[in-house]
Amino acid sequence: MIDKVDQFLKSRGLDVNAIDRERLLDAFASEMESGLKGAPSSLAMIPSFISLDRSVRTDVPVVVLDAGGTNLRTAVVTANAQGEIAIGEFSKRSMPGSDQEMSRDEFFEAFADFVAPNLVHSDTIGFCFSYAAEITPECDARLLYWSKQIAVPSVVNTMIGAGLHEHLAQRGLDRRIVILNDTVAALLAGRSRGLTRDYSAYIGFILGTGTNTAYVESNRNITKRSDLDPNGRMAINVESGGFKNIEQCDFDRELDKRTNDPGAYTFEKMISGRYLGSLGTLVLLAAAEEGFFSDAGAQRLRELDCANSEWNPLSNKELDDFCGGASSSDNIFMESAFTSQDRALVKALCTPVYERASVLAAVNIAAAIIKSGCGNDPSRPVCVNVDGSTYYRTLTIDFEERVKSELRELMDARGLHYELVKVDDSPVIGAAIAGLMQ
Repeated sequence: MIDKVDQFLKSRGLDVNAIDRERLLDAFASEMESGLKGAPSSLAMIPSFISLDRSVRTDVPVVVLDAGGTNLRTAVVTANAQGEIAIGEFSKRSMPGSDQEMSRDEFFEAFADFVAPNLVHSDTIGFCFSYAAEITPECDARLLYWSKQIAVPSVVNTMIGAGLHEHLAQRGLDRRIVILNDTVAALLAGRSRGLTRDYSAYIGFILGTGTNTAYVESNRNITKRSDLDPNGRMAINVESGGFKNIEQCDFDRELDKRTNDPGAYTFEKMISGRYLGSLGTLVLLAAAEEGFFSDAGAQRLRELDCANSEWNPLSNKELDDFCGGASSSDNIFMESAFTSQDRALVKALCTPVYERASVLAAVNIAAAIIKSGCGNDPSRPVCVNVDGSTYYRTLTIDFEERVKSELRELMDARGLHYELVKVDDSPVIGAAIAGLMQ
């Protein structure tokens, strides 16, 4: 059975062992360089204008806002010289505009109402804003478009920080606002570990529903801008989910056609939790047409592709729970339509989808470490803060350990030193560090 499965997957281009790691590293490096120059590239390489050369104030509270889904959070955060983080005055509410359409003034007034009670504690707001936005040299953010069904159209193409500042100032609350996205926040959350540990550089890597990477770059290499101090450094938002210089298999190409944004986010569609269940579904549908499953099992799988004339793919959780041995009784593969051999085939066919994702995640992290130009001194490794449910909670394989194993091979061969860390509440802590930098 295993030989048959391997032959089938290889014939469709899904072959984990055939991935050329070194070619991919070269491709990442080339696209990163092009993005920094402003040349055509699948990697946006967006400057954050947050310098890692600044010191972090300790024992001084900072107010944090975290907007990145359907929830809005605020807290008051303090870091001490030992790197200990205290989070207090925590509040959460639904994201303004997630329940009903709002005007621009209503939107910013809702933000001001929410954060105002915490502003007695600090003159600075660190604001993690995880929607598509262009960051300005003043660390403000121009909203490009909304996602996650937020309905405030009049805010698109306006400055988020300036809008909030305006509504706070009307209340006599003139506060400094520093805006960053969630991946740069993950990087800065790692910076909190650097209060007591000497790291040579910092990287933030997120692999959850989506994926992205941030790292620290020398300003002299960001040649698409002419207004930077060449002696400085700043965090770069790679937008690594958009990486395209990678060989896709038949299932990747089919999935891309079925998404709302074909041709975009190629790399994200190969490794992130939003898409792994869909990829696995396409593998199973193709296998069903090749006669792998019992008649009843194949028919049940075909129903995923024709429910209400639209395809209804498995969620990542449903597929991963089953393949990882944690499925509940209502999991589709526990239905009587599937024989024991069908169930074994599901695991054999879909496990490589997760294995490939772990290999590509390791290559992504390795590319950022290499591009940082640091890590040569074992006493000063590169700090890599990894965040995201797909990285830590995938059950089908030991995802975290597979990434670590792949990364060791890539980095040991180059003599580069790094340390993978996990900082809980990374968006909140990262936003706090941004606000505490001076």
